[in-house]
Amino acid sequence: MSLSDDVRASAAAIAASATSVRIDLDALDGLDPGPIPQLDAERHYLEGEPPDVAAYVLALDAINFGSGWFPTLRKRRGPDGTAVSGYFTVAWGLADRFRALGPWTSAELRAMHTAEIADVLGQRRDHELMALFAQALRQLGAFLGDRGALDVVAAAEGSAVRLAELLAGGMSMFADHGFYKRAQIAASDLELAGAATFHDIDRLTIFADNLVPHVLRCDGVLRYDARLAAHIDAGRLLRPGPQEREIRACAVHACALIAQRTGLTERDVDNALWTRGGAPAYKAVPRHRCRTVYY
Repeated sequence: MSLSDDVRASAAAIAASATSVRIDLDALDGLDPGPIPQLDAERHYLEGEPPDVAAYVLALDAINFGSGWFPTLRKRRGPDGTAVSGYFTVAWGLADRFRALGPWTSAELRAMHTAEIADVLGQRRDHELMALFAQALRQLGAFLGDRGALDVVAAAEGSAVRLAELLAGGMSMFADHGFYKRAQIAASDLELAGAATFHDIDRLTIFADNLVPHVLRCDGVLRYDARLAAHIDAGRLLRPGPQEREIRACAVHACALIAQRTGLTERDVDNALWTRGGAPAYKAVPRHRCRTVYY
């Protein structure tokens, strides 16, 4: 069984036995995922040569986690003065570093210090998440060795699923067993950025984090029991464990069902719902927060 098929099977099994989360099939039947978005060309580094863009994507997805800490970050502000999300704070800061100095070498990644990535992202040097980001980038440097990002893509032989398997098998901070959010999204981002093409990109599942489940909950598709709902609505952190896994697994399974109904790919459903989650109505409602290196 491939990595993505394993995610589908695991999510379906968890959804079937879940006790704190359920999928409302009636609400699911009426859900329109909306338009399929593209990568933001200002907040992502897309204009460089393919090897540099690929290096940016792998570096970004190596640190594409920390949503449980995002409320504690110094958010970057756009031209209108509005604060952007935690994700875009990270993606944009990293993009500007690549625009100014180009990609890090593998040796530079292996030597990454907390202070360096904190300064790149405009964060406190003593922030816990910055230490984890530095660790993740050191791990990426060790994984790359003397290879470039496109060498890793070439090793996947045109398969997005195989690339996810290589990333998850080569770096412990990508080994999100049962979900593999960042391992899968790296392949998707490489294709969206125009740095790679995969023949099986449509085999990827959604990229299970805390935003797509939140959108599905706000839209009535995911229903939480009273105790779990009260915990999240109070803004309290959720520990890694059964309830957090039920939330993510039910989102994976619900989006697989949406894809079957709409004819969209699960990846496109994810992109559309994730983008919808940036709207004020969704941002005004607390989402689950879990401090983990996986999302």
